[in-house]
Amino acid sequence: MASVGLLYVGAVLIVNGLMLLGRVDARAAAPLNFFVGALQVFTPTYLIITSGGDPDVVLGASGLYLFGFTYLYVGLNLIYGLDGTGLGWFSAFVAGCAVVFAGLNFGRLDDPAFGVIWLYWAVLWALFFLVLGLKREGLTRFTGLVAVVAGVVTCAVPAFLLLTGVWQDNVMTSAIVLAVVLLLSLALFPKFRDRRAPATDAPAPELREGETAAQAAGPSQPADRRR
Repeated sequence: MASVGLLYVGAVLIVNGLMLLGRVDARAAAPLNFFVGALQVFTPTYLIITSGGDPDVVLGASGLYLFGFTYLYVGLNLIYGLDGTGLGWFSAFVAGCAVVFAGLNFGRLDDPAFGVIWLYWAVLWALFFLVLGLKREGLTRFTGLVAVVAGVVTCAVPAFLLLTGVWQDNVMTSAIVLAVVLLLSLALFPKFRDRRAPATDAPAPELREGETAAQAAGPSQPADRRR
């Protein structure tokens, strides 16, 4: 059941990433955030109720709430045009928890591939914190790129591997491939960082009602030749 939820988390991360890149209108992204957020709250609740008190099942289900609440929070921000600082600071909490879950997967759960995935999610939610909580809007495009990569590589692909029963046979290979992808995506930072966007107290672009990230940035400016 959790594998099914992971597949749709991939979908919402791709859509939200495209929103940050200015390819999807903010209000148009809200419904999918509500759908997936609700799924990611229902799923862990069901797993915990039917776990029979198994601590490993409860532990695994507990992490799903972090993402379910994130997507519901995003949906509300997009619909009502709320300031993103609350979501940003919640994202900092999620990032810290993701580091703990990564350690548990490397150790207690003996799943290094998902250990790497949780580290990738920690980086992504830390970027959400920087963009929304600290208003580092120069990181918006880069965060969108990381979200799209996360949606495909850390969610959709593992979900299909889990659903087809081949994940356990390729855990170590998956961990190595995922680690390489994480490093490569972070290496793209100099290319995708928008140095023209200063820190500001205004809501992050993707949370401004009816605007894309590109529209919210205002008129285009001459390119920085120092890039």
